[in-house]
Amino acid sequence: MRFLVTMHQFANNGSAPDPAVRRSDGGCRTVLVVDDECLLRMSLADQLRDCGFAVLEAGTAGEAVSVMGAHRVDLVFSDVRMPGAMNGVGLAQWVRQNRPGVRMLLTSAYTHVADAADPFCDARLIAKPYDESEVIDRIGRLLSA
Repeated sequence: MRFLVTMHQFANNGSAPDPAVRRSDGGCRTVLVVDDECLLRMSLADQLRDCGFAVLEAGTAGEAVSVMGAHRVDLVFSDVRMPGAMNGVGLAQWVRQNRPGVRMLLTSAYTHVADAADPFCDARLIAKPYDESEVIDRIGRLLSA
């Protein structure tokens, strides 16, 4: 099993740290991006890093569970349809049962799964294709709440 872990330091330009990006202990908030579509995952992860978040990446729900076993995660952003025994809705259920403080946000081109996903997520499913800036804004609002 292989997953990519990349950290990005918050660039302080003299302004107050954004509460969406900084935890109360001063560390960067960590977003786990889970998608089997490598280019989509990497693109969003890079954008999140540019905003100052620490970012972890996984290609399957199973990898995501392993990552959360080894790292502190504040929010999981996951696709619904992925290979493996667990899909994104299953991952959201796992997060609720095993990491209740972690925020959960799902995305899918198959928006009919939104109703099934809602009980396990902190916001309504984001339809693919998505605008990365809108995803980052939604992540920021969830982590600021």
